[in-house]
Amino acid sequence: MKRRNTPAKEAVLNVLANTRKAMSHDTIGQKINMDVDRATIYRVLSRFCEDGLVHRIIAEDGKQYFAVCMKCDENKLDDNHFHFRCTNCQTIECLPIPVLVSVPEGYRVESVNCVLTGTCKDCAL
Repeated sequence: MKRRNTPAKEAVLNVLANTRKAMSHDTIGQKINMDVDRATIYRVLSRFCEDGLVHRIIAEDGKQYFAVCMKCDENKLDDNHFHFRCTNCQTIECLPIPVLVSVPEGYRVESVNCVLTGTCKDCAL
């Protein structure tokens, strides 16, 4: 379904696309250079998730983060990939290569929501 483009949608997508890391609803709201209420930002993010422009990441603390989908990128990642949250700089990013996980025989994985936690490569220096 074709959706109408609005200044709020454009602002949210610009913030996410220019960052290339996952951000919380609050962080996105702080980075938008216009007056947009919290409910509008949440509706925009939900529609972006439905349309496959953005994916939702739920961290171990239950907080939701949003990132531009990389499926059109050269890495060809889909929504079912791993993310990494740095405990030092608090960023969450998509891991650029698949993380292989095996499950017991008879199980079939349909979706993945996994956030690995530790120190990112920038903070480890």
